[in-house]
Amino acid sequence: MFRRRLKLSYTKRLANLLWPRSGLRRSVQYLRHRLGRMQGSPYAIAAGFAYGAAISFTPLMGGHIAFAALLSWVSRASVVASVIGTVVGNPWTFPFIWAWIYYLGVWLLGIDPIDFNAEKLSWNFLLDHFLDIFLPMLAGGIPSGAVVWLAFYFPIKVSVERYQVARLVRMIEARQRKPLKTDEGTRI
Repeated sequence: MFRRRLKLSYTKRLANLLWPRSGLRRSVQYLRHRLGRMQGSPYAIAAGFAYGAAISFTPLMGGHIAFAALLSWVSRASVVASVIGTVVGNPWTFPFIWAWIYYLGVWLLGIDPIDFNAEKLSWNFLLDHFLDIFLPMLAGGIPSGAVVWLAFYFPIKVSVERYQVARLVRMIEARQRKPLKTDEGTRI
């Protein structure tokens, strides 16, 4: 019923993932409306989204959604919002996030960074130096995640509060405009 008439090729699908046809601005607006319409308190929605965004700043690839959902569940935040919040970590932002948390971790631990030459950078190199890369990233990811949590929580909480109040006002005004029916079927 909701399928496309002409199926998209894999390259078109990949292109839509990287750059939506409707544009990034429209995608952000959709995300804003989606968060505003979610069931839950502004705290739950904002905290859930902030947990998802914060977890994206850790090197726990493949576990971002699970860890964000677990943190949200423990703190009684919205698990759905936390899953949406993990979108902060995406193919465009991960290279910057990983570089930031690695070099922050190197600085915090007081160790020398690994020389990442393009010639010797390979899967074998990454596997051979896994702990030398993972531990600094974890050390840099935890404080970065805390800052990111704060940076997302407060603006989203205020935005969701305003959105929910405005939506409630619109719904009340719409009800007041409807004519009321009495038992006899006459309108008041």
